[in-house]
Amino acid sequence: MSQAIIPIFRIFDYEKAVTFYVDWLGFSIAWEHRFEENAPVYLEITKGDLRLHLSEHHGDATPGSKVLIEYPNLKKFHEELTAKQYKYMRPGLEEAFWGAWTVNMIDPFGNRLEFFERKPADVAS
Repeated sequence: MSQAIIPIFRIFDYEKAVTFYVDWLGFSIAWEHRFEENAPVYLEITKGDLRLHLSEHHGDATPGSKVLIEYPNLKKFHEELTAKQYKYMRPGLEEAFWGAWTVNMIDPFGNRLEFFERKPADVAS
């Protein structure tokens, strides 16, 4: 049996969400749904095995939530993000006290994403 936990982030502007998650972070839109033309959107985005749901619906999630995302080869990902020169965010690569490298960012709606890669045991502080 396969199991997955899929975080839902509240968004308020489809175009800003696409610019941040698809254009900058490199996610792809797997699917999206609206009940009618002028209704809020609900969509799933993916990057490898990672899946997030984004929702404009007022009852789905609370703005300002945070998710931890274990991500292999984080230094390379950070270099790719830096090279894109996203206008609104330039996250650093930081060494966390708990033995990992981290890249922290805030989406245009106040949701926080912390990508991390654990250090090998012999390197951890």
